[in-house]
Amino acid sequence: MSHKLKIAGWVAVGAVAGALTTVQLQAVARNTLTPLPLEELQQLAAVFGMVKTDYVEPVDEKQLISDAISGMVASLDPHSQYFDKKSFKEFREGTSGRFVGVGIEITMEDGLVKVVSPIEDSPAFRAGLKSGDLITKIDDTAVKGLSINDAVKLMRGEPRTKVLLTIFRKDENRTFPVTITREEIKTQSVKTKVVEPGYAWVRVSQFQDRTIEDFSRKVEALYKEDPKLKGVVLDLRNDPGGLLDAAVALSAAFLPENVTVVSTNGQLADSKSVYTAAPQHYLRRGGTDPIKRLSENTKGFLKTVPLVVLVNEGSASASEIVAGALQDHKRAKILGSQTFGKGSVQTVRPLGPDTGLKLTTARYYTPSGKSIQATGIVPDVMVDETLEGNVFAALRTREADLQKHLGNGNEAKAAETPMTDAQRAAEQLREQEREVARKRLEEESKKNPGQRLVPEFGSEKDFQLQQALNQLKGQPVIISKTQTTRPPEKKEN
Repeated sequence: MSHKLKIAGWVAVGAVAGALTTVQLQAVARNTLTPLPLEELQQLAAVFGMVKTDYVEPVDEKQLISDAISGMVASLDPHSQYFDKKSFKEFREGTSGRFVGVGIEITMEDGLVKVVSPIEDSPAFRAGLKSGDLITKIDDTAVKGLSINDAVKLMRGEPRTKVLLTIFRKDENRTFPVTITREEIKTQSVKTKVVEPGYAWVRVSQFQDRTIEDFSRKVEALYKEDPKLKGVVLDLRNDPGGLLDAAVALSAAFLPENVTVVSTNGQLADSKSVYTAAPQHYLRRGGTDPIKRLSENTKGFLKTVPLVVLVNEGSASASEIVAGALQDHKRAKILGSQTFGKGSVQTVRPLGPDTGLKLTTARYYTPSGKSIQATGIVPDVMVDETLEGNVFAALRTREADLQKHLGNGNEAKAAETPMTDAQRAAEQLREQEREVARKRLEEESKKNPGQRLVPEFGSEKDFQLQQALNQLKGQPVIISKTQTTRPPEKKEN
C-alpha cells in the first residue's frame, strides 16, 4: 500500500472542475504482452501514412499518434484518459492540492471573473483582494469572452513571476490595477464552525493530501471551543472526490477500528482489495497518525457524537465512499439527494517521464457489498436544497447520464426486469422537472443577473443544513415531496 497512491478525484480551486475518478497511481508500467491484431494494426499504419502524405496540409506526426491514443482510450468510458505532458502535469497538481497561482477561489459573473474569496495568506489575500471583486483584465487580456478555465490558466504560471490584474470593486465604484507575484498555493478543503451552541458544521469540499491533517486540526479546535458538542453535520455536498486514503481516514475518524470502509474488485489481482478503518490503509508515508492524535486530543468524541451527513447529486467518488461506509455501519443518517454514482476505479500508469494512462480497472463497493456505480448513495432522508424544492438539481449530470458509462455489474438482472409503471412515471416526472428547471433558471438569471440562486453552504439560509440540525435535535425534518430514487440504469453501448 505504501508504494501506491490511491486517488478519487480532484478539483482545481477556481476552475470548479472535478475529475470524478478513483484512481491508483503506479510507479512502473505493467509489462503485459498479449497477442496483437495484426490486420487492424496494419490498417492503422496505412491510415497514418495516408494522413501524413495526402492531407491538405502538413500534420504533426507526434500529435497524430497522441490523438489516436486519446481517441482509443476515451472510447472506453468517461473516466479512462490518456495524459499528454500538459494534462499529466495538471492532473498531478490537482491531486496534490497545490498549484502555482495568485490564490483566489473564483466564479463567473456577467462574463467577468468574480472573486468568491481569497485563500488565506495567499498573494491575492496579501494584495487586498476581496470577495465580490471583479477581474476585468489579466495582464493585457480582456476577461470578457474567456471561459473560466482560460482565465485560470492565465493567472497560473511559474513561481515568482508576476501577473497584472485589473480589478473593478463594485461597492467603491472604481477600477484599479494590482500586480501579484505568483506562489505555490495550498488549497483549503476543510471548513468548520459551531453553527449554534452544541452543534458543529464540518465541510469537506474535496479529498487531497492535506485534507486529513486540516480536518484533524480544525475539529480539535472545534472541540476546544465547545467540548460538549451534541451533534455534528458532515457536509459532503458537491464534493467530487479526492484521495482515497483520505476518504478511508475520514471514515476511520467516525468508525470503530478495523471495520470495512470500502472494497474494490476487478480482473487484476491487485484490483481486489479491502480497505478498513486502520492506519495501514490510510497512512501512505508512515509518520504520525492525525486520526489517532485527533481521537486522543478530543477523547474520541467523533466515534460516538450523533452525526448527519449531507450529500447531493454533486457528491461523487471519495465522498460516496465515506457516505456509504457511514450509512452501512449505521454510524450516521444520510440527508439530501441521491449522489452522483461514481463507483469505478482507475489505475494511472506512467508511460514515460511526462505522460501516463488512466484506465478503469475495477469497481468499488460499500461495506455491505453494494456497487454504487451509476446508482449512487440513496439518502436515508430525502431533503430538497430549498423550502421551495430542488431548484436546479434536475439539470445536474450524474454518472448514469454520461455516455459510455460503466455499468454496475447488475445490467443482466436489470434487463430481465421490466420497468414498473411507477418507475416509468418517475422517469417522465424527471424529464418534466428538467424542463421546469431550465425555464426557471432562465427566468431567475434575467431577474437577478450574477446573483446566487441557492443559499451558500453553511449559511443561516442553508435549508438542508437546518434540516440536518433538526434531525440531530430530534425535531421534525421537512422531507422532499418530489424526490424519488432513480431506478438502476440499463447499460447502453
